[in-house]
Order: sequence, then structure tokens, then C-alpha cells
Amino acid sequence: MGQGFFGYNPPAFILDAAKEALERVECNQYSPPKGRLRLRKAIADAYSGHMGRKIDPETEVAISTGANEGMLSAFMAFLEEGDEVIVFEPFFDQYISNIKMPGGKIVYVPLHPPKDGATKTLSAGEWTLDFDELERAITPRTKMIVLNTPHNPVGKIFSREELQRIGDLCVKHEIIILSDEVYDRLNYVPFTRMATLSPEIERLTLTVGSAGKNFYCTGWRHLIKYVTAAHTRICFSSVSPLQEACAIGFEKADEEGFWEASVREMKGKMDRFNEIWGELGIPFSQPEGGYFVLANMSKVRIPEGYPFPAHVAGRPRDFKLAWLLIQELGVAAIPPTEFYTPGNAHLAENYIRFAVCKEDEVLEEAKRRLRGLKRYMG
Repeated sequence: MGQGFFGYNPPAFILDAAKEALERVECNQYSPPKGRLRLRKAIADAYSGHMGRKIDPETEVAISTGANEGMLSAFMAFLEEGDEVIVFEPFFDQYISNIKMPGGKIVYVPLHPPKDGATKTLSAGEWTLDFDELERAITPRTKMIVLNTPHNPVGKIFSREELQRIGDLCVKHEIIILSDEVYDRLNYVPFTRMATLSPEIERLTLTVGSAGKNFYCTGWRHLIKYVTAAHTRICFSSVSPLQEACAIGFEKADEEGFWEASVREMKGKMDRFNEIWGELGIPFSQPEGGYFVLANMSKVRIPEGYPFPAHVAGRPRDFKLAWLLIQELGVAAIPPTEFYTPGNAHLAENYIRFAVCKEDEVLEEAKRRLRGLKRYMG
């Protein structure tokens, strides 16, 4: 329940496409650095409707070796020593090393949890951004801002109004927006893409996606050529046969009803797993997208004198909670203060993150074990 890897295979039509591609000579050679044309066309076709215009696969789509390498390529393409990048806390931890590699400086702006999050279950959308804090974080050295929606680990989908305010600030200050939308196909409330808000915002936006998470790396005209150049120097090209499999997957996903089915399936897993919190009286942030949920463990009491190892004893409360869960109940979870700087870690020290992208039997067994929390409550 800790790491966000799936506990089951991709759909059969993806596996069959991968097996077939491995048998073809042309799929077992280097692909073009910006990706196989079939995949770029498939992505352009799949996302043109979402973007509200026709996407050009030649100039607006680049394939990277996973979303993480795509983001690294973007940072390597645009950052110089001392350039600043605004990152919202909590953050995907890979952002940090990726930004630092080309000499970027990270400026952190926190998402604030709901004030009543310790006593009642609220939507993940209640985690809010203080726009005065955001504007104060902008300096003449601000080069990029990283946005993650749907958000890991919170599960928040930024509203259209929030995105518009962020986008307007970026247009005002000429800041590139790296929009990490790897969970874009798993949304349970209306989802707005940053690049669709206006031509001015689109001009500054690079959108990153993930075939691995959603069953993709796209960018925009004048920006994407620089990302492709960096990607070429980092790894030259991505795995050719798997690109072919992904292309076929995008081509067949609609006719297979895959996108709708995956949302139904994941929402069902989320709802069934979260029943345990109602049973225990533990509030949680109701996710708006993705497959992570944050439970607020304020009501869980850590036994006095519990023998934590040295590497845990000095960490925030959520690390101790995670250790207690795995040692006493046999349930793995992630302490979200790991996604914060020390100065803001207190915002999340009572939360624990769980991943629900597991087989139903695993989710049910986790629920059974989590009932053991009762002896640490009240």
C-alpha cells in the first residue's frame, strides 16, 4: 500500500501489442530521438480533443523514457545556474534532484491542508494555495513553475479558477509552466488542462504525461524542440518496441472502452478501501483524482517509549506512524513529510499516504489489518 506501482497487469491488448512488436525487426532498432512517429501521431490524435485543437505530432510531441526523464529533459533544456523554479509542497521527490542537476534553485510554496482535516473527511480540493505567498515567491530569476494535477500525494485536482490565477501570474512574469499531468486519465471530478486556458498560457506550457500510469510526453511548439535536444543528449531515444505497444494502446483505448473502465475501476477501489476510515472514525482527504489517499492519523496514539530505530526516532510523527503500521500491523504506507522541506513538514506530520492501485484481495487484507489501529485509539 506504499509505493504507487500497480498490483496487476496492463490490459491484454497492450500486452499483445508489446509481444508482437518484439517480433518485428523495425521495432528492435533505435527509434528517432523525439519518438516513433506512430506513437507521436497516436498521442496527438488522443489529446487533440482534450486540448481543443489539432496537435501537430511533428512539432508538439516528444517521447521520453518515462515522465521523469521528460521532466529532467525540460529542466536541462531551460535552466541555467541560479535560475529559480517554484515547486508546490508536497511534491514528487524526483523534481528536486532533476531541478538541481542543471543548477536550478528551488523555491517552495506550500499547499495548506484544510483546518478541519483532523476532525472530518473533506475533499482533497480543500488543500489550498495562498496566492499571496505564490506571488511573493516570484523573483526576476524565476524561470519555471512546476504544477502537478491530479496531485500526488494529495489527490487534488486544481480548479479552473486556481489554474487561471497561476497561469496569469506566469504570463505576467514570463514563467514557463511544467504541468505534470501523469494522472490525467484518473479524474473523479472535472479536470482542466493548464494549456487549454488561453493562447498566452498555452505558449508557456509544457505538459507531461505517462503511458505507464495512464495505460505519454507532450509539449508545445516553440518549447518542445529544446526539450527534444536535451532528451537526445540524456538517452538519445526511448525503448522502441514499447513505443509501438503504447501507440497501439492509444489507438485502441477508445474502442476498448479502456479510459472509462479504468476510472470506474480505480474509483471503485478507492471507495472500497476508504470504507475502513469511516469504520475507524479516521478522517481522510477524499481524492479528486489519481490513486493515492491521505488519511489523518491524529487520533492514533503512539505508545510511550515505543522502540523506534535511530533513523526513525528523529523523524517527524508520520515516519513513526508508518513504522508502527508496518511493524505492528503489516501494512506499508508512505510518510508524506518526505515530500516537504523541514520548515513545512509540520503541515503533514499527522497524515499517511496509501496507494490503492492494488488487487482487490490486497485491499481487503489491508483493511482487515488496519482494524488493528483500534488498540492505538481512544
